[in-house]
Order: sequence, then C-alpha cells, then structure tokens
Amino acid sequence: MRVFKRDMKLAFRATGQWLNPLLFFVIVVTLFPLGIGPGPNMLATIAPGVLWVSALLAMMLSLDALFANDFRDGTLEQMVLSGHPLTVVVIGKVMAHWVTSGLPLVILSPLLGLMMQLPEGAYLVLVGSLFLGTLSLSFIGAIGAALIVSVNQGGVLLSLLVLPLTVPVLIFGSGAVSAAGMGLEISAQLSVLFAIVFLAVSLAPLAIAGALRVGVAAGR
Repeated sequence: MRVFKRDMKLAFRATGQWLNPLLFFVIVVTLFPLGIGPGPNMLATIAPGVLWVSALLAMMLSLDALFANDFRDGTLEQMVLSGHPLTVVVIGKVMAHWVTSGLPLVILSPLLGLMMQLPEGAYLVLVGSLFLGTLSLSFIGAIGAALIVSVNQGGVLLSLLVLPLTVPVLIFGSGAVSAAGMGLEISAQLSVLFAIVFLAVSLAPLAIAGALRVGVAAGR
C-alpha cells in the first residue's frame, strides 16, 4: 500500500505521466471522424476497434517509465534488497500505473464512444471491457517494462515485446463491444477477458519480480 500511495503521489506531481496517455487517446480517436468523414454508419462500424486500439497504444506510452525512473535513482535496487516480497511491491506499482493511466481512459471512453456514433447498447460493455482490458494491459505491459529496465532507450523494444502479448485482449475486448452493438451475445468474450485478468494478476507479478531482479543485477 505504501508503494501504491508513493507512486500515486509521484504520478500526480508529474502531470505528463497521467495526462499524456489521456490526451493521446482523445486525439487519436478524434482524428478518425475528421479523416473518414462524419458518416454515422461507418463510424459505428469501426468504433469498437478504433477505441480499443487507441486505448492500447495510449497505455503503451506510459509503460516505459513504470520502473525506469526508480531504476535510475537507485530506488528500485533498494526495493529489491529491502527484504519485502517483491511481488507485493510490484502489484502496488502496477495498480498505481493502472489507476493513473488506464482508469482515466475507461472513464472518458463513453464520451469518445458518443463521438464515434457507438450504438446505444454498447456503452456499458465498452466501459466494462476496457476496465478489464486496461487492467490486463498494465500487468502484461509491466513484464516488458521490467525486462528492459536496464536498457537505455528501450521504448521500441518494449513495444516489440508487449504488443504481441496484448493481441488476445484487443481481439476479445473489441469483439465484445462489436457484438453488443449488434445485439449479440457477449458472455464468451467477457469470460475470456475475466480469465485473462485473473491470469495476468496472479502470474504476471512473479514474472515482473524475476525480470526486475535480473535487470537490477545487470545494472550494478
């Protein structure tokens, strides 16, 4: 909990850390109606994919700094050597990342869905699927961020490592919103998203902690 509160304070002091992903999400989604025209049928058709891809890319923007700043100033090494369970520390840091980077996207998504002419029945599913999906993306992305923690300018490498792992989240998340917009059954897609969240929250901290120990040892 102390790590969570600390990271939340640091995030709100550095405004760009939480504001940049949000602005990126808004700008990218806004460009689509401007680029392809305001036709409601076309916008409604592509809205689930546009909203989900934009949210995924916005989350990627903030992952690079998840552990990098603490690694540079030595805080991460102190966390590793402190004797406290590193998996618990990791969960605190990832949850703070999700609250400052993923949750604002979830809250803002209905407004952008309205702009993209999203069908009325899909708004609740959009919020629910992004809630589950962004939480999964934070934990999955943190694995990549931990793997490159000792690599300078590793943003491109992070994208190459993480993006393939996020494909199932993207497919089932956007698929659930599309199905809801057409009035189809969505229980299968949401069940898969719940399963991905469960696996990510339960297994990813172990992988992240292991990668951080290796990264800190390599950076000494």
